[in-house]
Amino acid sequence: MKSRRKFSPKFKAKVALEAIKEQQSTAELCQKYEISPAQIGQWKQLFLENASSVFEKGSKAIKQESDHEGALNKLYSKIGQLQVENDFLKKASSK
Repeated sequence: MKSRRKFSPKFKAKVALEAIKEQQSTAELCQKYEISPAQIGQWKQLFLENASSVFEKGSKAIKQESDHEGALNKLYSKIGQLQVENDFLKKASSK
């Protein structure tokens, strides 16, 4: 039994853009990427439907990215704090 292939968002965008450019036929893209024509059509349609969201002010993607950055910064500061505490405890226990 074959497992389903999973494609990254970057790969899907790349294929959709190539389909939109129409420099190659859908059949050629199918052979190139080993994907069905229906899949390429679906990705192309989804890409075009959501293209305007790139230009929306305060879009979800930008907000999510900044939320992730904030969470990462909190985690890095916590790691630093724990390292300082760990070093302190090591020195205190070795005396």
